[in-house]
Amino acid sequence: MKLRSILRILSLLAFLSAGVAGYLYYSLLKDYAFQEAERSALNRLQATKKNLSAFFSENTKPVRVMAGMTPLVDALVHMDPQTLNAANALLDLFKKTLDVEVCYLMDIRGNTIASSNRNDADSFVGMNFSFRPYFQDAMQGLPGTYLALGTTSRKRGAYYSYPVYRESADTPIGIAVIKASIFFVEKELTPEETSIQLVVDPLGVIFISSRPEWLYQLLWQLNPKDIRELRRSRQFGNGPWHWTGLRQKGEKLVVDPSGKSYLFHQVDIDKYPGWRIVHLYDIEAASKLVSEPLSSIIRPVIIILCTLLGASIFFLYRRASMEITRRRTVERALRKSEERYRSLYHQTPAMLHSIDETGNLVSVSNYWSEALGYTREEVIGRKLTDFLSPVSRKYAEEKIIPTFFKEGFIKDVPYQFIKKNGAVIEVLLSAITDHDEQRRTIRSLAVSIDVTERNIAERALKEAKEALSSYSKDLESQVRKRTREISGILQYTPAVIYIKDADGKYAMVNSRFEQLFGVQSPDVRGKTDQAFLAPDIAEQFFKNDERVLREKQSLQVEESIVIDDAVHTYLSTKFPLYDGKGKVTGVCGIATDITVLKKAQEQLRRLSASIMTGQEKERAYLARELHDELGQVLTALRMEAVWIRNRVNQSDPTASARALTMCELIDKTIEEVRGLAIRLRPGVLDHLGLVEAVEWYTADFEKRYDITCIFEHDDGPEIRGNLATAAYRITQEALTNVARHASATRTKVTMSFGDGNLKITIRDNGKGFEIESLGEAEGLGMANMRERASLVGGVFDVQSRPRGGTRIRFTVPLTKS
Repeated sequence: MKLRSILRILSLLAFLSAGVAGYLYYSLLKDYAFQEAERSALNRLQATKKNLSAFFSENTKPVRVMAGMTPLVDALVHMDPQTLNAANALLDLFKKTLDVEVCYLMDIRGNTIASSNRNDADSFVGMNFSFRPYFQDAMQGLPGTYLALGTTSRKRGAYYSYPVYRESADTPIGIAVIKASIFFVEKELTPEETSIQLVVDPLGVIFISSRPEWLYQLLWQLNPKDIRELRRSRQFGNGPWHWTGLRQKGEKLVVDPSGKSYLFHQVDIDKYPGWRIVHLYDIEAASKLVSEPLSSIIRPVIIILCTLLGASIFFLYRRASMEITRRRTVERALRKSEERYRSLYHQTPAMLHSIDETGNLVSVSNYWSEALGYTREEVIGRKLTDFLSPVSRKYAEEKIIPTFFKEGFIKDVPYQFIKKNGAVIEVLLSAITDHDEQRRTIRSLAVSIDVTERNIAERALKEAKEALSSYSKDLESQVRKRTREISGILQYTPAVIYIKDADGKYAMVNSRFEQLFGVQSPDVRGKTDQAFLAPDIAEQFFKNDERVLREKQSLQVEESIVIDDAVHTYLSTKFPLYDGKGKVTGVCGIATDITVLKKAQEQLRRLSASIMTGQEKERAYLARELHDELGQVLTALRMEAVWIRNRVNQSDPTASARALTMCELIDKTIEEVRGLAIRLRPGVLDHLGLVEAVEWYTADFEKRYDITCIFEHDDGPEIRGNLATAAYRITQEALTNVARHASATRTKVTMSFGDGNLKITIRDNGKGFEIESLGEAEGLGMANMRERASLVGGVFDVQSRPRGGTRIRFTVPLTKS
């Protein structure tokens, strides 16, 4: 009867468990089906978005490259058959390479002048697409992207446009366009039984659809105003655009005209504002995921339930025999545990021992006997204290052992054991007492840890700490000494020194700063420049310090400060301060008064200018003398030689030949005198200006030195006077250095005008040099060119490296002329 009741209870529990489990399983399966449907929709949306974004952006860079190609620029500039043929060939190449539908070129009025489909029935050539937004964006200098139905080809596509510029111009002269087919996009939206995927524009027009009959229909119903705007844009043809009949019920649910419900999800398409990818999932399909698996699950559940009932009954009959088996297993485990304990006791790498209540050893581990050098028979029965040093023995007998048997344990007691060979080892001993059933002490269980090496290390560490303490004191003394030295420098240096934090507030100023601005360090600490300095000085300091903090680089700059109604110039060196983590925490400034030096430099500059002006005058004078005086004398001499030649031509042929030789020599001398006069002061520089003078000199340089010399220049204002002289002499000196030192075969002189500046660049392909290694004689020419540039307010720059040629650049504002 008892067994029958147990079985009934088990059967009832099994039935209830199966029913509850089935209900819970159905609920969970239903929730899971909807969650899985939603997750699948979101994953598919994200995958489609990623693929669409990659497709819509893949031709952005190619159209930009295509717009910069020379054949397209030439076609827009000249529009002759030759340039148009070249442009068409380039468009064909891009179409074939990119595998797109068509590439074409439009002028500034929106007319298509060249196209890769020029030979097709739906050719774009001659068509005007100025109404398209991609044309309007490109003519504003912006790259354009656009999704639309072609007005000519009646094919959907993605349009990419980019402005075409003439060289060095800022206004587009036309645009280049790539139209890519959306065939590959439609392949991503393969139709499925359970879902629909759409790509819609901001007004809801379905542009791409996995359900073809919905193409060009409206996702939502539009008002008449939006319909008119849609028809005006011609983006999707001329209509009509029928409504799909979808209505939204809640955030994630829509219903079609037949009453079928769909889960609704949508994501925006990157870089196409308002365009969305829409995913509709059939809810009925999700319900089938619940009902169909359920029927296949009920059958195994019943089988499992019956199996559990049989197993439960079998368990009851087997329980008794299992209990007996368990007890036998416990006994065997107890014996193994004892054997394991004995093995651990003797094999563990620690000194283990036991003593009885009289202090005699009753057992020791193998490691204990090996550590002290005894056999087990030599130590069993002897007192533990027999193996301790005299000091440890006294300590153990008088204090530790009595305390141990009273309290029942000891921990980390320091002892010294004497080994059989007389060596001493230091240990920390911990022990507990073992009791019988009457709580009487039977023996101890003790473990000793050899700490000899550790104690040696601790003593060494202590000595090291003492040495470190001594070193620290010495270091502190040195720091105090260095602090006094730095304080003395800050107090007595004639330089102005200050430190600011990252917010521009003063943290420290030296005594010279206090004297200069009439302040005290405590008064300015925590203040900004504007709080106590004159506005112009504060603005200088703040601007330069803020630049150092922003760029995280040192800066050397000249700053002007008014002292006693006189302007003093300071050379300021400013640099950022960092903390231990490399973060900028402030800025330090060191300023030195260079007013006297600047005045001396200005006097030197004026003297140099005067000397160079005198040189130019002397050269002009010598050139005139050579040309006018010596040239006239040589011309007269040649006329006399010609007269003599004609006079003796018949009577003395030898004298006539000598006279002819004299004429040729005089002609060569006249030519050399003329060249020397021109090189001293070319008349073309005074009469025609800088460009013609440099052009003449480069041609003369190429002829004299047999070095290819190319001169290129922009159209610009006429340059005369001191600026023309300085630019000409710098060019002349640079080319002379090329001929003398560069071993070059080619040099190029470029003169350009831009941003209000004149820029002259001289490059050669010679052997180059290390700028820092120039000798005094070799660097004299460089110094002369740099000085001429400085005198006219320009900048002179040299770049060179061994076997890498040399580049010299002279830049000067035209307003300085």
